[in-house]
Amino acid sequence: MKLIFIDVFCAGWVDAVWDFEFTETEPLDAAIVIKNGSKEFKTLYSHLLPYMTDTESVWTVFGDNGVSVKSLVAVLSYFVLGGKSKTASVQQRISALQASSLYLLLLGIPGSVVNKMFHQILFDTCLNTVSNCWPQSLVKKRKKDTLKSSQADGKRSKPHRKDDDEEQDEEVHLSPQDLLKIREGVVLLVKSLLRLLLKFPLKDEPQSADNCVQMFAKLTNFEPVIGELSFGAGQTMPELAYYGLWLLCSSNHGDEKSLRRVFHRVLYVILMMSKGESGKPSLMMATQAVLAARDQAIGFVSHVVDELKEPALPFLRILLQHISFRMVDKTDYRTRGAQAVAKLLAKMPCGDYASFIKWLFDYSRQSKVAYRMFALDVSMALLEQPEREANENVDTELVSFLSHRFLVHNMVFGRRSDASPTVRGHALTCLAQCLELPSMNATRSIKELFSTIYIYFLQGNVMLVFSLAKDTMALLKRRVSDPKTNVRKCALQAMMGLLKHNVIMLSEGNLTVLSERTRDPALSVKKKALQCLMDLLTAHPENSLVQKAWLRGVVPAVVDAESSVQEKALECLEQTILSQVKSHGSYSYRDAQQTLTWDLLGLLCDHCQDLGRYFSRAFTVWSKQNKFTAAFINNLISHTEAEHAAGAWLLLSKVASSCPRLDYGKILDAWDDLVRSKNVTVTTSCHILCVIGDIGEHLNEDTKSRIVEDIITWLKSFEMPLEVISASVETLCRLGKAETFLNQHCGELVSVCEAYLSGVILNENGAQNLNEDLVSYALFFWSIHSYVECFFFLLYMFCVFRVLTEGSEELACSQPLSQFKASSMPSSVRAHAVITLGKLCLQHEELTRKYLPAFARELELCSELAVRSNVVVVMCDLCVRYTNMVDRYVPNVSACLRDKEPLIRKQTLTMLTNLLQEEFVKWKGSLFFRFIAVLVDSDPTIASLCEYCLVHLLLKKNPVMFSQHFIECIFHFNSYEKHKTYNKFPQAASEKAKFSLKGAQNKERRFTIYRFLLVHFTDAHAYRMYLPLDGDGAVVLAETFGILSLKEIKLSALSGAVGAGGDEPQEDEQMAMAKAVMQVAQKKVVSQVQKKVFIESMIPIIINLKSMLEQKRSPVLKDLMGYLQLTMQDYRSEVKEFFAADEQLAVEMEYNLKMYEKEMEAQMAHCSLGGDAASGGTPVSTRPRRPRTVQITFRIWSLILLEHASCGCNDVRSFPYSVVCFEHVITVHIYFSSANKTSNKQQNH
Repeated sequence: MKLIFIDVFCAGWVDAVWDFEFTETEPLDAAIVIKNGSKEFKTLYSHLLPYMTDTESVWTVFGDNGVSVKSLVAVLSYFVLGGKSKTASVQQRISALQASSLYLLLLGIPGSVVNKMFHQILFDTCLNTVSNCWPQSLVKKRKKDTLKSSQADGKRSKPHRKDDDEEQDEEVHLSPQDLLKIREGVVLLVKSLLRLLLKFPLKDEPQSADNCVQMFAKLTNFEPVIGELSFGAGQTMPELAYYGLWLLCSSNHGDEKSLRRVFHRVLYVILMMSKGESGKPSLMMATQAVLAARDQAIGFVSHVVDELKEPALPFLRILLQHISFRMVDKTDYRTRGAQAVAKLLAKMPCGDYASFIKWLFDYSRQSKVAYRMFALDVSMALLEQPEREANENVDTELVSFLSHRFLVHNMVFGRRSDASPTVRGHALTCLAQCLELPSMNATRSIKELFSTIYIYFLQGNVMLVFSLAKDTMALLKRRVSDPKTNVRKCALQAMMGLLKHNVIMLSEGNLTVLSERTRDPALSVKKKALQCLMDLLTAHPENSLVQKAWLRGVVPAVVDAESSVQEKALECLEQTILSQVKSHGSYSYRDAQQTLTWDLLGLLCDHCQDLGRYFSRAFTVWSKQNKFTAAFINNLISHTEAEHAAGAWLLLSKVASSCPRLDYGKILDAWDDLVRSKNVTVTTSCHILCVIGDIGEHLNEDTKSRIVEDIITWLKSFEMPLEVISASVETLCRLGKAETFLNQHCGELVSVCEAYLSGVILNENGAQNLNEDLVSYALFFWSIHSYVECFFFLLYMFCVFRVLTEGSEELACSQPLSQFKASSMPSSVRAHAVITLGKLCLQHEELTRKYLPAFARELELCSELAVRSNVVVVMCDLCVRYTNMVDRYVPNVSACLRDKEPLIRKQTLTMLTNLLQEEFVKWKGSLFFRFIAVLVDSDPTIASLCEYCLVHLLLKKNPVMFSQHFIECIFHFNSYEKHKTYNKFPQAASEKAKFSLKGAQNKERRFTIYRFLLVHFTDAHAYRMYLPLDGDGAVVLAETFGILSLKEIKLSALSGAVGAGGDEPQEDEQMAMAKAVMQVAQKKVVSQVQKKVFIESMIPIIINLKSMLEQKRSPVLKDLMGYLQLTMQDYRSEVKEFFAADEQLAVEMEYNLKMYEKEMEAQMAHCSLGGDAASGGTPVSTRPRRPRTVQITFRIWSLILLEHASCGCNDVRSFPYSVVCFEHVITVHIYFSSANKTSNKQQNH
């Protein structure tokens, strides 16, 4: 004690230190110094340490030697406070740590309580010495990393404060040796505290116990641990810290509160958050050190549960619940948090485990999206663990929660119809991941969902049968077409997984779903579809249906508008086809990759020939990249005489034009074999001819002449397929480009064709003895040979049409359509003749002018599918070349949108879309209404195609076209023609009948169109809408009231649900809260304005209108009352105030509203459970179900004004209806079942 001059301090200084409660001390005399620095403290510590276990009391020794305990505590506090400053020297920091250790050591010596050694403030100050003496620059560095992480997640960072830099500059620079010394002091302090906790209970000092827990929690990641962490009294700082936390779990330090206190601090380590003394926890970057600390914390909790057993289980459950509710909505953190929950749940016995799963199921139906997302992640983590088996201690009602089947069916698949697209998508992703898990129970549970299980319901005397697999598959396909991009991506992943693991059939319909998504409007979905097709082909390379789907998805993507999609498609093709071409000598059927390559090429030559133009584009790109090496060409040529000759010639036909040098000998040998043999397929013949044309410039004249002679002889035989004719003529053109060469070699062929056609067409009985193949051959040859002089037009005219009147060609072409009668030629001949005549018209404008009426006549009267289809193609092509001339016949083409054949309707829709995109056709006359009517086509695929064309192709080019035509749609589809402006374009009676949607039987189809248009309206467009009516417009007025009641008509500014999920990244909680507050404020302000407008402007008009309709006994009165009933739902308590001017109406409205509410309650009481909500389609709480009122704000742009407003009369009953723009709010009741949605009828309510 004399080493630290304990006997020289005056009593006044000591009393002052105690009076200030160790918060500050007066400076000591400069003469009082410690000569050897910290050596004195070490010596004193070593002398006092034995007294913790010796029977001799140190307090007796102090008394015998005149040492004042009060002075000793004051001196120690002086050194402790000396290390508190940031500018403290290394010696001061070490002395502070050693003084703190001495104080804690003295507290642990028996008799310290009697001698009043414990002081809470000094004790807490000693605990804080670790954070005060350890350099704060490392802590600040971690904080900066946290800020960077926040900025990367989209948060706005706070301005950088200068004070932080200044404080950092003021800190003392510490060398590595200094840090080692300080660390030794920290270790000494921690060990002293551990000795203290073994003997000194903190049950009566909860604040001090909290500080101990906080200090130990900070020290858990003080330094890395090499090897496995021990939770006993180890040597590293984290081991000592966890040992301290374990000691604080003892009942000596607070009964149940001690364990709760420790778990609360460990919670933030598991969440990877930094929790200070006050303020909101901040998220830490997921560095290696932070992840290691998290794993150690999980291991510590497991250790505590293993040691304490039953008493720790309630606190473990609370800890898991806190993890669930405090988990941040970031993918990496959610995943690691779910893994932590799963590891800790493994420590629970079956009963507690099942109880927690039941709680987790309720948690998964919370209203917050982040909770439902985390519940899915926890379910996936639990599925990775072995399935639990029930024992006798588990309640029977909890047994079902133990199985993996419950997790798959209820927790994962149950979120497939969640209200949030983010959750829907994540649920589908989890479903796909379940198939990759090693758990057979999870895979079996998924197969149950898609197995054919029939459910029988007895309703009255009728038995209803539902196929679970069919409904599940239909729902999954709907998710593939979900409006949200993220959901479509996840649905594709799920579908690929189901196909890959043979959960669902590898049928053409299922595979088409994947291939069609490669043409999705969203870039990310297209890439995902390509990746899914690649994965599926890798899993099932031998399946021909998978190969076809892969080709139909990947090959067309080569010409995608997005360059990244093109690159992805080219990468897939190169990886699967181009890079797998080996020489024939090294080919083995056991090589799956090579076999797959030739199978794909075989399909391109056979069933997928229509993909040839896309495939050619890929080779055009590769040729610029010099992908075709000499070795690649030689490998191809080696296969031309083997079993894969068709595929080899296909590739050669694509690369021959890009290769400077080929083995011409083998190619010419193949040509000779083609001429001699009749077994070569049509496709291979075309490819060989293409290669001959490519190498023609490298051949000598003798070889060229021989090939030309072979081709001419072949053509004269009239035995070649039509496809080979085209390739042959093209090869002739490439072998000799001079016009004289072509006339010389093709003149005889033309004469033969002319002679044969003349004999067939000009003879009266020629049609009876004709050979359809030969006629088609001749027509096709003429159509492709553009060098032939076109002198035989009338012959084609008679081939296609028969004219009643005799005379010249000009007379025939000038006759009206009624003068034509059908030709006696077969359908195939007439179809070829139409194409031939169309090609000739493209070259000669005068022919187009003459024969356009004849083409229009065929569209109207012809009953043959092939002819009508070809006429549509020809007229649309002529529209590009002769736009003004064909413009008057666009109504004839658009009438084919209601053709009886789906093929013609689809073809017409596609070609009109192309013409509208390029502005060769304008939205004039009835074209828009005929186009929009395809939305309700009887074929769902055509209706879907129409929606895609309108939204993704045409609306982008003309954003206002829906709003411009909406009002006229009401008149047009109701066939109302009495208005002076609308629906006045000329139409034939047959066309009106085709496109008419009037009548009650077509009401649902009309409203489908209205809803579609309204969904794509903007508020700016809506404000400019009005509907002028005349005195006979009752039908249109009734229709208007129905439109006003549609939910799609609500203002987008007021209808957006707060927190609705989308494809955007999740916002942080503060930004989401601010956005929600802004939306609520906006709704409130606009609703108040609307209410004022509704009371002042609309109520008088509605009252007068009702009176007028009552006087006229108009049937529209029912529609008005129905609309008004929905409208007043939002002003339920203000009906009498609104209708003070018409008390009778107020009474009626009160009665109608009461009856409406009773009807809704009765329907909900008898509703059947079913549909998507059976699995939790919408998030529900655990409270009893009650009807909730949801406010929906509609934009209303059509009702009543005075047509003669200029006269100044104020009585609306004196005039016909016209229009006024107004807006108001209606309220409807939406009931949520505890487990299921209502039926469609109740949903409509």
